[in-house]
Amino acid sequence: MFLVCGEALFDVFIGSETDNALHLDARPGGSPFNVAIGLARLGQPVAFMSGIAKDMLGDRLVRTLTREGVDTAPCPRFDAPTTLGMVELDAAGVPHYAFYGNGAADRLLSAAQLPELGDEFRAIHVGSYATAVEPVASALETLLRRERDRRLIAYDPNVRLNVEPSLERWHERADTLAGLAHLVKISDEDLHLLYGDVDEPALAARWLDAGAKLVVVTRGADGATAWNALGRANVAAPRIAAIDTVGAGDTFQAAMLSHLAETDQLTPASLAQMDTRALTRLLDFAARAAAITCSRRGADMPRRAELAEA
Repeated sequence: MFLVCGEALFDVFIGSETDNALHLDARPGGSPFNVAIGLARLGQPVAFMSGIAKDMLGDRLVRTLTREGVDTAPCPRFDAPTTLGMVELDAAGVPHYAFYGNGAADRLLSAAQLPELGDEFRAIHVGSYATAVEPVASALETLLRRERDRRLIAYDPNVRLNVEPSLERWHERADTLAGLAHLVKISDEDLHLLYGDVDEPALAARWLDAGAKLVVVTRGADGATAWNALGRANVAAPRIAAIDTVGAGDTFQAAMLSHLAETDQLTPASLAQMDTRALTRLLDFAARAAAITCSRRGADMPRRAELAEA
């Protein structure tokens, strides 16, 4: 079973304008929220942990997770609002965000509210702005330090400067959590935002030296690259007619974790021992899953049967 930790919010897509009205399309989301649903749709047992509001939007977040088969028992409820992420798509379907969430429920989880985890939990995924804003960031770091020797840890920075504007803070968080995680997945956009014109193999080697067992850089339409102790692998992205890229990175992460579980490689030692052929299969599966999400509107993650067909 997986435990996915981070924010839960509503993405509000900005649509057309008519007279004095602005048309909005609100959908439940948040990067870790999407990863949890992505895992469930790929047939993996998964629980989600985030502070969730007691308001009408929080109730809908819980109903969505429950309907998708995600366990919400680890989620504390707060008398606080639900974060709204306003989303506008550019001509290429790339999303641009503005977040409204100061004091919102998904930032309020504290270390005192962390659950004890049973042996059924084989892996924990964390990511996005919940790893950078307090008090939830400290709570999640406490969880990873407590659990990293007992189960696999996966991390995706998923930088959101319009939530936490300090690049220095994101840089520190990425270096700290990459050293606690066994699987680090980062987009090339986030990597160069945090580290500038960095030498990617050198950064991957630094993270591997710090404790990671597998580092993956995704490049959207240009595919992905993975590094571990045995070497590296590259895959191209499937060629598709993309609608937008919302949720593509979350799909990629969920698909990697699902593939590792399906192939009995969901351990730190297994990540380190994957050869080029195994890494290529992992990246290819994740890239095909992400392509399906890009072929439809929003973070509409694929189900396992769709990957079999693909």
